[in-house]
Amino acid sequence: MALPLAPLEGLLAFPLTPFSDDLSLDLDAFAQHVERHVEAGAGALFVACGTGEFSSLSPAEHAAVLARAREVVRGRVPVWVGAGGGAAGARATVAAAADGGADGVLLLPPYLTSGPPDGLVDFVRYAVADTSTPVVVYHRSPGVFTESAAVSLLDVDPVVGLKDGFGDVELMHRIVTAVRSVGTERAERFLFFNGLPTAEVSAHAYSAIGVTRYSSAVHCFAPEIAHRFHRALYEGDSAVAQALLRGFYLPLVALRNEAPGFAVSLVKAAARLRGERVGPVRPPLADPAAEQIGRLRHIVENGHRVLKEL
Repeated sequence: MALPLAPLEGLLAFPLTPFSDDLSLDLDAFAQHVERHVEAGAGALFVACGTGEFSSLSPAEHAAVLARAREVVRGRVPVWVGAGGGAAGARATVAAAADGGADGVLLLPPYLTSGPPDGLVDFVRYAVADTSTPVVVYHRSPGVFTESAAVSLLDVDPVVGLKDGFGDVELMHRIVTAVRSVGTERAERFLFFNGLPTAEVSAHAYSAIGVTRYSSAVHCFAPEIAHRFHRALYEGDSAVAQALLRGFYLPLVALRNEAPGFAVSLVKAAARLRGERVGPVRPPLADPAAEQIGRLRHIVENGHRVLKEL
């Protein structure tokens, strides 16, 4: 039986994992970064996930990040943590998350392999077999679910939701409809999330199909902008949302699309521009060039100018 689910409401934040110049883990900087997220009004924190460079962390670092986050947060908001890798690695990190007291787990796709829909569901079953901690499954390549496979997740007790990082809105609409059509209380309570990079750009489309929760990487470096957009979206204030999209989010996405991995690298660079001690990214990610950082600075400054004019 899954543990009670802590509320996942408001703006969901995905803290960065700071590294020193020699790429060692900087837990003190991480603690400061986490506190700023909480003070800025995050509804929940998802640490050591995609934005937090889960794939670059050792098991000991993963455990240390979760422990420090819980120490800093002190129960003020839910703390979820990433898990994943190959089948055995995923099972081990899910178990470590439970041992570390996480409020929930974001289960990333299988590592370097894919299989049929039934195999993907079995991967989830295997990964969560030893836990009662709530789990949200990350629907993204190579772990892309069909409608029937997503419905099968209702039979995996710890699984409480699905987060879409694949970006096929039509497929996600079919999945949401298929799950809700089961008609049980569990199917009605099953959670769906928009987990695309810079999710604000697709938030209107996902909201229209009933996927209202989303994760905001922008909360790492411009929480004021992130919260104002979130408020506009849920108040139906299209004028404010469109102004922020035109003046900030769309230029940011254009820059993000210039290099693989910039969905994380640009966020870290923008956090450093704000004065956050988050350090560089670990390879194979690469930090932006000086010219790109200059353009990033201009985009962020323009976003704050638009925000001030609203």
